Amino acid sequence: MCGIFGAIGPNAQALAQRAQALLAHRGPDGSGSFFAPEARLALAQTRLAIQDLGVTATQPMTDPAGLATIVFNGEVYNFRELRAELASGYEFRSSGDTEVLLAAYLRWGDDMLGKLNGIFALAIYDHRQRTVLLARDGLGVKPLYCLQTRSHFAFASEIKALLQVPDFDRSLDLQGVSQYLTYLYSPGAHTLFKSVQKLPPGHAVKISDGRKVREWCFYELPYGQEPLPFTVPGAASELRDRLDTAVGRQMASDAPLGAFLSGGLDSSAICALAQRRLGSRRLDCFTIDVRSSAGAKEGFVDDLPYARLAAKALGLNLHVAEVAQDKLVDLEKLVWHLDEPQADPAALNSFYICQQARQQGIKVLLSGAGGDDIFTGYRRHQALAFEKYWRWLPAFARHSLADLSGYARQATPWGRRMHKAFRQAALSSNERMVGYFQWLEQDRLQGLWSKEIKAAGIFPDPSLPLNEALRSLPAGTLGLNQMLYLEAKYFLTDHNLNYTDKMSMAAGVEVRVPFLDRDLVDFATRLPVDYKQYGQVGKWIFRKSMEGILPKEIIYRPKTGFGIPLRGWMTAKDNRIEADYLSRESLARRGLFDPDAVRQLISDNRSGRTDASYPILALACVEIWCRQFVDAPAA
Repeated sequence: MCGIFGAIGPNAQALAQRAQALLAHRGPDGSGSFFAPEARLALAQTRLAIQDLGVTATQPMTDPAGLATIVFNGEVYNFRELRAELASGYEFRSSGDTEVLLAAYLRWGDDMLGKLNGIFALAIYDHRQRTVLLARDGLGVKPLYCLQTRSHFAFASEIKALLQVPDFDRSLDLQGVSQYLTYLYSPGAHTLFKSVQKLPPGHAVKISDGRKVREWCFYELPYGQEPLPFTVPGAASELRDRLDTAVGRQMASDAPLGAFLSGGLDSSAICALAQRRLGSRRLDCFTIDVRSSAGAKEGFVDDLPYARLAAKALGLNLHVAEVAQDKLVDLEKLVWHLDEPQADPAALNSFYICQQARQQGIKVLLSGAGGDDIFTGYRRHQALAFEKYWRWLPAFARHSLADLSGYARQATPWGRRMHKAFRQAALSSNERMVGYFQWLEQDRLQGLWSKEIKAAGIFPDPSLPLNEALRSLPAGTLGLNQMLYLEAKYFLTDHNLNYTDKMSMAAGVEVRVPFLDRDLVDFATRLPVDYKQYGQVGKWIFRKSMEGILPKEIIYRPKTGFGIPLRGWMTAKDNRIEADYLSRESLARRGLFDPDAVRQLISDNRSGRTDASYPILALACVEIWCRQFVDAPAA
């Protein structure tokens, strides 16, 4: 894993040198740069050495004939198979995956992207054509941001490395702001900067003379196809075999390897399969202990007892990162490392686990991320089972339920769920589908904008990317597959994977995600929907596949989030969020939000009339982000 940067323009070489310092946390084991004066192109990389720890794997890497140069962040898990296929026409000097990508490009050109099974953000400079190929893996595990100014085109693993580029327009993108407030992340290409875009997962861009000349999609989630004709035992067996293969692929490492272990089904399954491959050597696993009496009120269950149960049953070496609650409200650290104002302090859990792993010399962790997004597991997947009742109810009844939802108190998990279910009753099926992902009601969002923004007639619609994604699916795609498509395309990529990458790299650790192995994902998309969500039982076929491998207490434990008692903190009368980030003075100075509307939202949240702790945190994170990335650019 690495941090990568590239720039095309008159200051490219100096920009690349400065970028290395800003990305040093992503690659503490070394750095390198490359300059092509004929193209005014500079590439830079900071290295976290995982495969081929010697100097032969140093980046930027150029092939022996001087035809192409690459910088690459990630891992290609099928590189050995590709290397064997390429060996007859290329003399390899290294043993890792980076040079395999170079050889693949020289053999197959842009078509090589479709052959890769891995997690990556890469840039390849073609010396012959003076073009740059940028690409990001199909699930968006690794980030890649692009910037176009009047004088430069630049790209980087993190936004902070782009702030130094001349002519950088730091104007805010109100579409991006509306999405961060609504979802707690920004689905799709938008960031908070108008001038910075995320390269979408599975997409590639060709750059010539500092301008995009072509953008295309080389991988799309294959939802909408006919389901595979598996019996239940056959599907369970195939799933287990594919996951085992994925774990084996992703354990390839020349650096010490461990795993996350929450005691949930997903992480426990990864650990169980990894431990089988290690034999007598015990797998080092890591969990977190945040002691709090607010778990039931927040709607999550303590993970630690389950993690200990799984570790004992599977013979794992469990390490517990004990974290004081006050460390989990370090919002400024959170936003700085995330690069985006994601309003989920649970991301800090990942940081502290990775930090402990790195302190013990472990540089690679396997994660259970993605299991809920491809096999189901969230409460909204259960709620989808009630869609047939909304369609059956006459319009006047659905409107009445929506009106009644306003009286539901939202101070308890049950009240919050009932309110969200009934307030969407009168919407169309697509609107309800998108609504399941939203934390802030749209009439409330529009009321938060400052008087100046309202007067300008600017009312961004945060549902646009999700609605466009739904329209792109083949006609007849079943509701659950529609939702899983949105999960993987946006919630997984722009929320879970973004914070997993940024927080782990902040600690100098690579996180791998076996559930997102391309072969496994393609298989999961074609399972019958009732194999995934069977009534109110999520991950049904996955649970079946793990019987005999995991204890039943783990397989059928209650679902819980990787969370913290945020609502308790946000309703406390004394907190810095209200006194500083969302003070009247701060809000008026920024000019984005109406101070009176924000105070009313805070009051309604404290009284239990609405559940807005996360949107309020999002408002604060936007302000923190602006202070860090707009008011005082990185240096």
